[in-house]
Amino acid sequence: MTAYPVLDQKDTRSGFGAGLLELGKKRADVVALCADLTGSLKMDAFAEAFPDRFIQCGVAEANMMGVAAGLTIGGKIPYTGTFANFSTGRVYDQIRQSIAYAGKNVKICASHAGLTLGEDGATHQILEDIGLMRMLPDMAVVVPADHNQTKQATLAIADHQGPVYLRFGRPKWPVFIPMDMPFELGKAQVLVTGKDVSLFACGHLVWKALQAAEELAKDGISAEVINVHTIKPLDVEAVLSSVARTGCAVTCEEHNRHGGLGDAIAQTFAQQRPTPQEYVAVNDTFGESGTPDQLLKKYGLDTPDIVAAARRVLARK
Repeated sequence: MTAYPVLDQKDTRSGFGAGLLELGKKRADVVALCADLTGSLKMDAFAEAFPDRFIQCGVAEANMMGVAAGLTIGGKIPYTGTFANFSTGRVYDQIRQSIAYAGKNVKICASHAGLTLGEDGATHQILEDIGLMRMLPDMAVVVPADHNQTKQATLAIADHQGPVYLRFGRPKWPVFIPMDMPFELGKAQVLVTGKDVSLFACGHLVWKALQAAEELAKDGISAEVINVHTIKPLDVEAVLSSVARTGCAVTCEEHNRHGGLGDAIAQTFAQQRPTPQEYVAVNDTFGESGTPDQLLKKYGLDTPDIVAAARRVLARK
């Protein structure tokens, strides 16, 4: 039996909605803003419970970021909500100037990220957003693994002083993280210990990495699975500790191979411990329309792709 059985099937965006509602009940300083996607972002429960703390900005994402930055001046903690493409690419200038450069305590919450947005196609499937946000000084970047962890992260980032990019998705996905598993911003989680290869993953691909570890175990390969839910600040100690045990790594992400989790870990290896590494990521291309499963398979982000990458990197040890 797997060490992490499937507890349910829920979309991570619903974890955000549940966390936001709970946060609204706990903290009167939390406000929410949405760009005409309240239902898609699962922000409707918050909007109904706290109408005086919810601002419907309409299809005006740049304006939403400016309003959010302004609300921090009065001591509010704004949570903005729209699709990841519109949360970053469309409003990068406003985030850079009004939020990051100004050091504003805004939580940028982005749904429908990556390929698993599915049938909406390449124009909506942003695969560059982690890189865009990582490059902004003092911007934290969080990519939780499932519904439960997205709820935990939504709650946790309220206590972090400074801008945060919280990335989650559209499809129903296995729920496997117990709600009582401790979550700490900036602290990676070793889900499975191993001695042969480290599988570092974030978001939806954490589940795929767990499946890959089970497949590798059938051939006597001991894979360590690390959930890197916080890409910035990266848990460098956890990364180096893992590869000290295994000697090689595979990084797994629903993102372009440039600028994301893989590059964050590669930089650590280059500076502190040169280590053989393979990437499981989109290979410098845009996506296309299709179901989430079809797209993960076509673009090399499925369980067999992680298994193959593990075998390649083991051959390089």
